[in-house]
Parts: sequence; structure tokens; C-alpha cells
Amino acid sequence: MHKIIAIVGLVLALGLINGSIYVKEQHLAQGEVVKLKLVPVDPRSLMQGDYMALRFELADNINSALPEAEPHTPWSATAINSEGKVIVQLDEQGRASFVALDQGQVMAANQRKLQYRVRDGRVKFATNAFFFAEGSAQIYEAAEYGEFKVNQDGEVLLSAMLDKELNKLGQ
Repeated sequence: MHKIIAIVGLVLALGLINGSIYVKEQHLAQGEVVKLKLVPVDPRSLMQGDYMALRFELADNINSALPEAEPHTPWSATAINSEGKVIVQLDEQGRASFVALDQGQVMAANQRKLQYRVRDGRVKFATNAFFFAEGSAQIYEAAEYGEFKVNQDGEVLLSAMLDKELNKLGQ
């Protein structure tokens, strides 16, 4: 009886994991491309082994727009954890620029909502790091944009790093 329970549990766990992978793959395949401008990070953490620390200009815009009543100073002992959406305007090349925090306002045709999270006082998107193959750090030193795939709910997944001309790096 214990074997049957273990097998059923394993099948359920594998089914859930594979279902999650399928959903993410569909998101990457069908999501709309949005490009977010990178801002400099601590040079010591730019390239750490096989990943690059990321910070986005849009995160700084969001941080500035958060209500002053909400503590959002990095590393603050009172920093809150929250989630929200930001409205961005896309240019003809898919580059996003800050419009406002989402408060249910009507959006223009070239505007989109993107989800963000505040964790430990820092505004984050899908990730705060980009992982790459060992020995290929030089390829990504020219990164100036992160390319995200955005679904209908505003969920973002990082799909590539881009140079200043919006060419994919490492492809």
C-alpha cells in the first residue's frame, strides 16, 4: 500500500512540475516582447562567476513613485514586501518607459501593465540576475537592455540580454 501511495505522489509531483514548465514555455513562446533599460550596478557584482547582477531603470522609477508612507529604502529594517503593476509605454522598438503605477486607469494602445515585486525594500521584476554559460561573461558586458516576454496578466519572464542596438547577446 505504501508503494502505491509513493508512486501516486511521485506521479502527481511530476505532473505539477511538468505542468508548470509547460506554462512557462508557452509564456516565453507567446508573450509580447518588452525591453527594459538596465542601469549600472555595483561593478563588483556585475559579473560574479556565471551570472550578472541586474537592475532596471524602471525599478528606480517605481521606487520613486511608491507612496512615501511605504518604507522602500533598500536594506531598511522596516522594508515591506508587496506586489503591484506598473504602466509602461512602448516605443516602436518595444522599449518600455515608465508612465505610472497601476491604479486602474485607462491605458493607451501602446501601453502595457507589468508586474513587479518589492522584496526587502528593492523593486524587482522576474529576476535580479542573468545566468550564462561558464566562460562567456565577456559576451554580456555590452548588455544595456533586458528582453522580457509579457503575458496577458502582466507577468514577465526574462528571455534575453540586448546590446544598445537591441541585438541579442549570446545567440
